[in-house]
Amino acid sequence: MYLEYWELDKLPFENVPDPKFMYYSPMHSEALTRMLYVAQSRKGAGMLTGEVGCGKTTVSRAFAEQLPSDDFEIALVTNPSMSPTALLREIAYQLGHEIATDTKIDSLHALNDAMIENVNQDKDTVIVIDEAHLIKDPEMYEELRLLLNFQFNDRFLLTLILLGQPELKKVMRSIPQFEQRIAIKYHLDPFDFSETVKYITFRLKKAGSTKGIFTREAVEDIFEYSGGVPRRINNICDLGLLVAAGKKASVVDSRIVSELIEEQRL
Repeated sequence: MYLEYWELDKLPFENVPDPKFMYYSPMHSEALTRMLYVAQSRKGAGMLTGEVGCGKTTVSRAFAEQLPSDDFEIALVTNPSMSPTALLREIAYQLGHEIATDTKIDSLHALNDAMIENVNQDKDTVIVIDEAHLIKDPEMYEELRLLLNFQFNDRFLLTLILLGQPELKKVMRSIPQFEQRIAIKYHLDPFDFSETVKYITFRLKKAGSTKGIFTREAVEDIFEYSGGVPRRINNICDLGLLVAAGKKASVVDSRIVSELIEEQRL
């Protein structure tokens, strides 16, 4: 471990969706604002897309953290690769309703009961489907669309948030009856070089760093290699800190980063 060597409190480049390490770039701030707007204004459905590793899941965790638990009940489905009925059961389970049978009608009744229970407690129901692009069964999308039929005359009984890779946009365009019900859409792109610099600096400071560790040339190499994708930035920066500490180097320079990049490309 390199924490003591670099005088850090915690690992700065872990690839886990920790809201505490979320870097609020203009794009990520906008994505979070739109998701919160969908839920707080009861708009029905929203969709957040982005390339692999661009921070969709981290945004969703920050989103869940910023919704007061007294006002919102959140169901988070992280792997939607299941049958339509199983998905309904999973959502009901996430909302605190276990179902003894495997029937679709019982699952729908449990969901309805959960949402009505939340309404009676002055709570809004939010369903977040992560990795929604993994859904291959058209019937699954139809079940999700039909969930938006749970509503009173003046409000939706739930908010549905879909997260996925860019192909999710293509899927939605092929289902116009669903796409038209998605009130808010947003797409996360990779960082440019300026945001990559800020991102690395932010993560190091969040981990307790009080000094510069990566040289500008090293960051330029990291940006070129990663394409500005946060997950790839994390991977190479974490290795850079480890290897540089092993070499007793005072900084992570371009030579170290270049060697690591070559290793990754083998």
